[in-house]
Amino acid sequence: MFNKGEGGFLDRDLYPFCFNISDGKHIATQAKQLVGQDIRILKDPTGKAFGLELYAGAQKPEGQITEVTYMFPKPVADTTSGQNVRFTTPRHKVSFVTRISDVGCAVGYFK
Repeated sequence: MFNKGEGGFLDRDLYPFCFNISDGKHIATQAKQLVGQDIRILKDPTGKAFGLELYAGAQKPEGQITEVTYMFPKPVADTTSGQNVRFTTPRHKVSFVTRISDVGCAVGYFK
């Protein structure tokens, strides 16, 4: 449901994303090209290694929330279908990440 944006898991530019604690691989995200990729290698256009920050935040005890800021392409719904999503040029984004069992999950907003 996360990957499809169903069940309320996509609200304008708000969407959750999750990755394995063990290997950092994305398991759920609206940025489908990232599924299966290691979050730890992600850098924004300025060179900031925000993927490492997200991963580190998910290593903390369950329930502890870490805020990470970075640049990322903003998703925009395709107005012709309403289902397809395209991404704009990178914008300032803030994500909140936490650990849930053996998964790191986050949700963020664009400034």
